[in-house]
Amino acid sequence: MKKRVFVIVLDSFGVGALPDAEQYGDEGSDTLAAVAGHAAFCAPNLQKLGLFNIEGVTAGQAAVEPQASFARMAEASKGKDTTIGHWEIAGVVSPKPLPTYPGGFPPKILNLLREKTGHEYICNRPYSGTQLLAEYGKEHMETGALLLYTSADSVLQIAAHTDVVPLEELYRCCGIAREIMTGEHGVGRIIARPFRGEYPNFLRTADRHDYSLEPPAFTLLDHLNQAGLDTVAVGKIFDIFAGRGISRALRTRNNTEGMRQATAMAQQEFHGLCFVNLVDFDMQYGHRNDTEGYARAISQFDSQLVPFMKELYRDDLAIITADHGCDPSTPSTDHSREYVPMLAFGDTIRGGVNLGTRQSFADIAATVQEYLDLPVRTAGKSFLAEILK
Repeated sequence: MKKRVFVIVLDSFGVGALPDAEQYGDEGSDTLAAVAGHAAFCAPNLQKLGLFNIEGVTAGQAAVEPQASFARMAEASKGKDTTIGHWEIAGVVSPKPLPTYPGGFPPKILNLLREKTGHEYICNRPYSGTQLLAEYGKEHMETGALLLYTSADSVLQIAAHTDVVPLEELYRCCGIAREIMTGEHGVGRIIARPFRGEYPNFLRTADRHDYSLEPPAFTLLDHLNQAGLDTVAVGKIFDIFAGRGISRALRTRNNTEGMRQATAMAQQEFHGLCFVNLVDFDMQYGHRNDTEGYARAISQFDSQLVPFMKELYRDDLAIITADHGCDPSTPSTDHSREYVPMLAFGDTIRGGVNLGTRQSFADIAATVQEYLDLPVRTAGKSFLAEILK
């Protein structure tokens, strides 16, 4: 029997601050509560699955008979970024946070970038991407210097107008930056941020590209791939894992395309894992403190769950989760250190099983391996025995 597993990551959909959130400046953050409190929020299918039955969740109305097994997942890794969150979902716990640069990149890094890429750089500070274009875009157009910036996350980002710096040249520079940012400067991601348009109405294009640090240990994807199983990456999963352990990559430009790809995969025969990231929650709404936009995006995802669930085979396991929080109602525009939800469902999965609070996202990786009849070779404790009918 060819078993299939779908893991769908709602990027940044946290469900309340972790006990150590204060250490990260995130005390009181609760992405779900912020979004569910908006009039634009409508998620009847997530409600039926058991989203509001999860331990510690105070928003929404709990289902009387939840269709899914559910849990609140604590992050065992140190950090609150996309890379570390996804690595942990895939079974790798990171005891040390990836480096961040609240004061900008040091002169040594800046000099190496200039020398090896042949370009000058401006800004070199933590910045909102949209604000960056408003304040530095004109100078970039006039001088040709590339826009170098970071955030509270472990990232080095380079932005350039496509009329000033061709896309392939921007990608070349980011590839060089990836080679430079290793060892003690091994940031989670180098991100190419192309944009277009006329000042002051610049717009980012859909040609963003991430150059990720390779996971420090074998992940769920590596183990499945070695066992000869399919590993299908939808959205930015390929970038997050630097392509390692992935047998097929399906690129997407937004959440809608992500769920269309997931639904299309549910219509196809394969044996293994379909790993989906829906990035708009984080990129378009969380970081921009757009509570209404976030609420509408969750509502849209909820409606797309219906056709997806209709395509699932009898022996499929589907899991909905997240990688961190990004509370759009707080003054911060950065990720927040939060618990994440876990909803597991399928014809062979029991509904209404309350798994409480799990101590690591890695429990998902362990459960997937056991479900696919493989030995558990990653971090994490499987909860499969508790949820199988």
